[in-house]
Formats: sequence, structure tokens, C-alpha cells
Amino acid sequence: MNLRNLLPLAAAIALGACVSVPQAPRAPVAPVTVKIVGLNDFHGNLEPLSRPIGVTDEAGKQHEVAAGGAAYLASAVAKYRTGGDHSLVIAAGDLIGGSPLVSSLFLDEPAIGAMNRIGLDFNAVGNHEFDRGWHELRRMQDGGCEKHGLREPCAVEPDFGGADFSFLAANVITAGGETLFPGYAIRRFGTGARKVAVGVIGLTLKETPTLVTPGGVAGLTFSDEAEAINVLVPEIERQGADAIVVAIHQGLQPEPSTPFSDCGAIAGPLRAILERLDPRVDLVISGHTHRTYVCDFATVDPARAFTVSSAGYGGTLLTDITLTIDPAAGEVTETAAHNVVVQNAALDGVAPDPSFEVFQPDPELAAYVTRYAQAAQQAEMRPVGRISGPAPDPGPATEETALGNLIADAQLFATRDAGAQIALMNNSGVRAPIVPTEDGTVTFGDIYAAQPFGNALVTKTYTGAQLLALLEQQFDEDGFVQTFSVSEGFAFSYDLGRPTGSRVVSATWEGEPIDPAASYRVTMNSFLAAGGDTFTVFAEGTDAVTGPNDLDAMEEYLGAAEMRQLPPTGRVTDVTQR
Repeated sequence: MNLRNLLPLAAAIALGACVSVPQAPRAPVAPVTVKIVGLNDFHGNLEPLSRPIGVTDEAGKQHEVAAGGAAYLASAVAKYRTGGDHSLVIAAGDLIGGSPLVSSLFLDEPAIGAMNRIGLDFNAVGNHEFDRGWHELRRMQDGGCEKHGLREPCAVEPDFGGADFSFLAANVITAGGETLFPGYAIRRFGTGARKVAVGVIGLTLKETPTLVTPGGVAGLTFSDEAEAINVLVPEIERQGADAIVVAIHQGLQPEPSTPFSDCGAIAGPLRAILERLDPRVDLVISGHTHRTYVCDFATVDPARAFTVSSAGYGGTLLTDITLTIDPAAGEVTETAAHNVVVQNAALDGVAPDPSFEVFQPDPELAAYVTRYAQAAQQAEMRPVGRISGPAPDPGPATEETALGNLIADAQLFATRDAGAQIALMNNSGVRAPIVPTEDGTVTFGDIYAAQPFGNALVTKTYTGAQLLALLEQQFDEDGFVQTFSVSEGFAFSYDLGRPTGSRVVSATWEGEPIDPAASYRVTMNSFLAAGGDTFTVFAEGTDAVTGPNDLDAMEEYLGAAEMRQLPPTGRVTDVTQR
């Protein structure tokens, strides 16, 4: 064959290879939906709340609904995490701490066990996670039976394994410069063109050290919330996250009449943090204020078009959230969220409200809760004394109550041997009323509910000048305003209309004005003794003597009388002109 004839043929073949063949258009990638169940402020409420919660529906109608209980919450979570392509359950802190006896008597191990069974994926640490100190919190994550306090761990489950979910703590820094727990996590879903990733940042409020016993957070630094979040957003985006979720233990404070899935005016301590967030955040799950809301933050700042949610308190609600993600663009195109009441049929005399779904208890988790309830019952029902009548709800932190004064009297009684002359009790530390039986009988469960933190009593010496400065700290601008309950023989009055630092009008002990140059022996709980609740002057006392546990003191005080009379109010007087 003539080679000259082959050359044109080869050229033709080469040209033909360069001709582009039309391709069929690629089918668009369908959006991916990720279901998220938002929780917050569970506080170890394994059993249904003992009284109905108030709920305002979308029409502004008030409802009283029996709600909560871990077994009922499990059923609700199981329902609302379905319906999408993928799902997550995320909590915004205070899963543990400030808990009822059925959980706190066992160091909140059953609260962790309940959340394992519910299927929680991530929990941002809250301030109450640090109630027993950060070493004990590490045990909650890692498991084991190492003892860090007065109570024995692993009393019911000898092989307590810790949390199956991850604690997140983006703004909690150890002495070594690392975060106490990871600051964020990324969960990846799906394959191929429909593969998506969700980044979750978790953190607590920076004021946590003022809300817990300082010794429990010794060596830790709590950094600015917005700064901690904003540092992580670019890193999470570099790792391919299509959606960024923040779980933060700080909250908003909508008006009381706001519907439970609405928002109203966006107000509260969280707002200032949100105003500084990187606009790439898609969703904020919040807590701490125990309020219910679903807020569109774009109404405040169109550049920050994220949704902010909170689901109340104690597992009585959850937030049902759907993120719609465009996997090709790598972004969230829509967020839908509403709160769901976890209604049960567990309260005698409270009929189910047809406006809300009634959930049935998850059998496995119900059996788990029953196991702990039975273990707690013997201790809970043990009589410890009698009182002359009901000691009502603690009420506002500025309100003097008979119950607060009763606690202060008990603490003075238990520390006389340490030279105590005065006892002071922070009203925010009184967590529940004491309602005796008809004959006045009070049980250990009653006093435990009122004081669930297991503080030791500490007696210190203060000058009169320090004592007066301590009283002024009740009304300064460094923390939330609250007044002390005080023991018999001590009294003071205050005027909030006067300038900060001079609001205490008078203070007397045994009828005589406090002498700035004299010395006084004062008893307080160990939380206050270390400067808790921003009462820094407490830490200045000298000659400290550690006394009994606060519950032991109350039990001894009640048992020392056939019938303990509730103390009168009037030891603390508000003379503010209104």
C-alpha cells in the first residue's frame, strides 16, 4: 500500500478524535434534608414533671399540659428525628446538675444513661455541668467510678460507661491551652453527589465561673462566646461543612405570652453574642434561660439569617428542625423549626390536652428510670422531721422567703461549734418548695429537692466592714441581683433607688448595728465561700472551718424539735420607693 495514501487517512482519524460528541445534560442533584432534634436544660429530669407546664399556642391561648419524662422524651425524639435523609440530636447544655433526687442522688449517672438511650449525638457544656467540678464532668464523658465528691459513684451501675455522645466546649480552656472537650465536631452523611457534612460547635456562657463553685473550675478559662465560635467557622468550612450549627448554653428572653414556637422581640443576653456571629452560621440551638422560642435572626440583621431555638426546661419540649442543603452549592437553602410539647398522660387529675400530641413511654427507657427510682425511693421517703406548714416556692431571687430563712437557721444551728453568729443563704440556691404531709412530716426527698447541690457548710471570720461590703454585693452590677436569706438575730434593709455601693440602709446583729471594726463569724455554703454568684467578698474571710453537708445540717435541725416552726419573714426589708 502506498504510504502517501495512508497519511490522509491517519489525519482524518486524528481529526475525528478531536470532534466533541454532545453529552446528555446531568440531572440536577436533589437537595438533602437533615433532621435535627434540639434539646436543652434537661437537668436530670428522668421522671415526668410533678405539675403541668404552661404553654401559649400560636393563637395566644394558654394551656396547662402534663409533660416531660425521659421515657416520653425518647419516643418524641424517635418520631421527630425521622422524615429526612439524615438526623442528629443536639443539646445546648445543663443535661445534668440541679437535678431531682432520682438523678442527682446517683451523681447524674442515670441522666447520662438516659441520653445514651435517647440517642443524643452532641451536648454543649452548660454551667451546671460543672456543679461537681470539671474532673467529675470528665468522668461523665469517659465513664468509670473514680470518686470526686461526697457521694459514692456507680451505686446502681457498677460499670458506668460514661456518655456515648460527645461533650463540646469551644470556649473552655485548660491550663495547658487546650479545650476541656473538643470545640466542634463534623458529622458526614451520604455518598457521591449527595454527600453532605454538618459542623457542630458547642460552648457555654463565659460567666460560668460565677455560677458554680470556683474550685470546680479551677485552672479553666472561659473565653468570649462569639470569638470562640468565629475562630472555628472558617476551619469547619475548610473541612467541607455544608451547614454550621452552634449549640450554646446562653439564651434569649421573649415576653412571657410569646407562643412556644414563635419569638416576639429578640431580647436577652444571647442577643449581643448573636449580633457578632460569623454570618456563615446556619442554626443556633440555645438554652440557659429555660424559655421556649424559635427566632428568625434576620429580623434583627438580614446578613445573619440563622434560626435561634430553645425548648424550655426539663425535657418537656423539643425543637423539631429541618435543614435543607444543596449539596452541589454546599449550603443550607432552607431552615424550618418549631417546638413540640412532650405531652404525657402520667399526671393524675390532668387530662391530656387535645391540642398537643400525647406520647407513649419508651419501654426500655421506662424500665431504666424505674430501676433508679426504686433505688432512690428508700432514701427519698425517709422522714427527717416536721415543720409547721408549707414552705412555699423560692420565688424571685430578691424575695425573702420563710424557706430561705429556715435553711439559714439550720446552717447557723449546725455550725455553732465553729463560733457561727450569722448564716447567709443565696436565694438562687433554693430550688424547690417544701410541702409537708398533713401532720407536718418532711422527707429527705423534700429537703433534697430544695437543696440539690450537696454543698458543705463553711464558717469564716469577717470584719464588719467586709460584712457590709458583702451585703452590698447583692445589689451591684457584676451579677444578677438577689438577696440573701438570713438566720435568726440578723437583719438588714436595702434601697435599690440609691447608688450602687450604698444600697444597704441598715444591718444589725442581735439588735445592734454592725460595727465595721468588729469581727463576726459567718456561715455560708461552700459555693458562696469560694466566691460563687459573684460574691467575691466571701472568699476574703479568714479562719475557715468546714462543717457538715447542708442536707445533714437541715436534717439535724428538723430532727432536734418535735415540730419546727417556719421562721417569719421580715429579716430582710426592701425600702425602695416605687
